[in-house]
Amino acid sequence: MTRRRDPMAIRVEVAYARPDRQALIALDIKEGGTVQDAIRCSGVLAEFPEIDLPRTKVGVFGRRTALDAPLRDGDRVEIYRPLIAEPKDARRDRARRTKR
Repeated sequence: MTRRRDPMAIRVEVAYARPDRQALIALDIKEGGTVQDAIRCSGVLAEFPEIDLPRTKVGVFGRRTALDAPLRDGDRVEIYRPLIAEPKDARRDRARRTKR
């Protein structure tokens, strides 16, 4: 028997990845819910305590957004980790090593 979804709910996913472990959590939240609502309801903050939500960058389908941005049915919320190196600097270093 399948469980009926609340007609006032939307289905979203919350994604977070570390080099050693990833999480993709599907959940229903109330219509009009925000990025922050989805992250908190997903349980990802308990599973990955290193996430400092007020300081962490987030997005929906690869586009940066604010924590208070409203979500639509089917959205995927992504929690981004800080960059270890700037992409331009990393490319420049790789090009230098290749020339040698």
